[in-house]
Amino acid sequence: MLATTLLFMTSALYAEAIGGYSAGCLTHAMALPLEGPGYQVIRSKRLRYYGHPDLIHYLTQLANQTRLAGMPDLYIADLAMARGGPFSSGHRSHQTGLDADIWFRMADRPISKWEQDAPKEWALIDEPSYRLLPGRFGPQQLTLLRLAASQPEVTRIFINPVLKAEVCRRASDEPWVHKLRPWVGHFSHFHVRLRCPAGSPDCQPQAPIPPGNGCGAELASWIKDKPQLPRVSMSYQAPVLPSRCGG
Repeated sequence: MLATTLLFMTSALYAEAIGGYSAGCLTHAMALPLEGPGYQVIRSKRLRYYGHPDLIHYLTQLANQTRLAGMPDLYIADLAMARGGPFSSGHRSHQTGLDADIWFRMADRPISKWEQDAPKEWALIDEPSYRLLPGRFGPQQLTLLRLAASQPEVTRIFINPVLKAEVCRRASDEPWVHKLRPWVGHFSHFHVRLRCPAGSPDCQPQAPIPPGNGCGAELASWIKDKPQLPRVSMSYQAPVLPSRCGG
């Protein structure tokens, strides 16, 4: 325990998020332990379980909150690589150690090694039709989003437009709802993004969220247009990284 505490203090002292969420890097990252009270890391072979200490603290605290609420363990997927920077596949962000993917599916038992490497996704919507699947978005999923978004260090959460619309139907007057930003995909998980931390002067913040709860015309346009992830991977051009990242 003492060694873990010292590691956290050292990382917190020297860690920096550098550049933007989609063109940056990370120094003195911390690894999220692969399991802990209230959570389990999945797909760890990707080595994407590193983050700024602020992110590691946020995730462990969130898992503790959901556990105290009587919920099953969280499945935590991609954070960042040990030095941040672009992934070879899967995301264009997650580069500064301030982003994390959390699944809506939860664990009612310890995950097996086979499942840990290739867990089965649990979609909450039928993506082609933009329809919510019956019984998938329940009180636990709403509580999870409420706890995840209510922390002040969270600047936004990316979520499927259909799920944003369902949250608006159930909780439009709650102050955290404006942080939920509609985005393509995200039909089985949501993507948390933290603000630039103290001690990271070269971190580039994202533009502020527009005023309001986001349940009006903007969301309606997403639902009307029904944008979806491309079925064929789009060509990916590596970003130009800040000089401190070796870019």
